[in-house]
Amino acid sequence: PVPLFPRLQNDSWGKQYSHALFKAMSHMLCIGYGQQAPEGMTDVWLTMLSMIVGATCYAMFIGHATALIQSLDSSRRQYQEKYKQVEQYMSFHKLPGDTRQRIHEYYEHRYQGKMFDEENILGELSEPLKEEIINFNCRNLVANMPLFANADPNFVTAMLTKLRFEVFQPGDFIIREGTVGKKMYFIQHGVVSILTKGNKETKLSDGSYFGEICLLTRGRRTASVRADTYCRLYSLSVDNFNEVLEEYPMMRRAFETVAMDRLDRIGEELPLGP
Repeated sequence: PVPLFPRLQNDSWGKQYSHALFKAMSHMLCIGYGQQAPEGMTDVWLTMLSMIVGATCYAMFIGHATALIQSLDSSRRQYQEKYKQVEQYMSFHKLPGDTRQRIHEYYEHRYQGKMFDEENILGELSEPLKEEIINFNCRNLVANMPLFANADPNFVTAMLTKLRFEVFQPGDFIIREGTVGKKMYFIQHGVVSILTKGNKETKLSDGSYFGEICLLTRGRRTASVRADTYCRLYSLSVDNFNEVLEEYPMMRRAFETVAMDRLDRIGEELPLGP
């Protein structure tokens, strides 16, 4: 038989092996028969086998490489997939351009390009780990809020575990006067205006809270609250508010003191009951 590479017959085994490896890789990676077409039937079948194996390995390599790239930033990919659905939803309902822009800006400020199933992640952790993460995430809120800075650490932890993160855009009415209140809010970052009947306007910013009056009086909102900037808030529902304060009655007095001061400014009374 005629040797495949006559010039290699007397070369070292290293050169022979290298050329043989090159020939095999040209079959497998290029998914073809390489530099020289097969001549006999044995060559034909071996070449077809190597091409099949090469095509399979190539497909597996591409698949694994794609999965690896996607897994490097799965939270961003999840955000992009979610926002594509939002875009399709807006297009389906033919929402006006300014509304679409506000929705886009909301998603950018709320999720900042990454999306996590935070509730599910925290739900899988032990209570000590969950509390540690929540305390760390809310450390700036605690540091800026005198109510939390001087309170019992157990009260702070109990309160933080029940907070829900929310984002509001400039001009949004977070609270409307006359409505039934079901939440109070703590300001992590941003500026809000409290608007009363007498057109009085009070500004609140980082480290402040509002909306507790309605939860204490079990009545309707006594003022409106409007976001002046992008606001990153934490909300506390009325049920969770009462649940925590039942365990810490002294903190209820602290909320009532601030509430009475605010009501004095708008000329209303706070009905304190059991």
